[in-house]
Amino acid sequence: MDCNLEGIKKAVEIINQGGVIIFPTDTVYGIGCNPYNKKSVEKIYDIKSRNISKPFPILAYSKEIAEKIAFFDEYSKKIVEQFWPGPLTIILKLTDENLKKSLNVVDKIAIRVPNHKCTLDLLKKCNFLVGTSANISGQLSSTNPDECLKNMQNYDIFVDGGMITSKAESTIIEIENKKIKIIRKGSISKEEILGL
Repeated sequence: MDCNLEGIKKAVEIINQGGVIIFPTDTVYGIGCNPYNKKSVEKIYDIKSRNISKPFPILAYSKEIAEKIAFFDEYSKKIVEQFWPGPLTIILKLTDENLKKSLNVVDKIAIRVPNHKCTLDLLKKCNFLVGTSANISGQLSSTNPDECLKNMQNYDIFVDGGMITSKAESTIIEIENKKIKIIRKGSISKEEILGL
């Protein structure tokens, strides 16, 4: 399906029915589902051959929506206000007990607001999506829809947003005692974040 009104409507229906979708983001093609649906989350682990001990990140429509499930202190608020929407994932304290169960996490969640019209149109309708790269664990992530189609199986719908022009995956950070810890290097450097 193309990433137009019809494609988004169909993708949202499938998410609501517990399906798994592949969709474009501002960094790479992602695979996702309703994060509150444990069966759908497990299906993505199977599709990606990913170890169940590695939790999935969440994409949110906005910082305000993200605040419904995670705790932001003043410092993390300042950082995301500068870099969201965009390729910055931040690990925060998860406050939503239902998500802890469905995502099989104890107390932390990696979350970001992507800067891509198609992804935001999807998130506008469903607030949150599991948002992990659409690839088999250990393989390279895809910015090319044809490549992604060739490598992935067992999903329910592919939302085609064309080629993604991005420098890299999102940078993942965690803040401990007002210090920024880089968990994964990506599009945004530590210097850029510290330069706030």
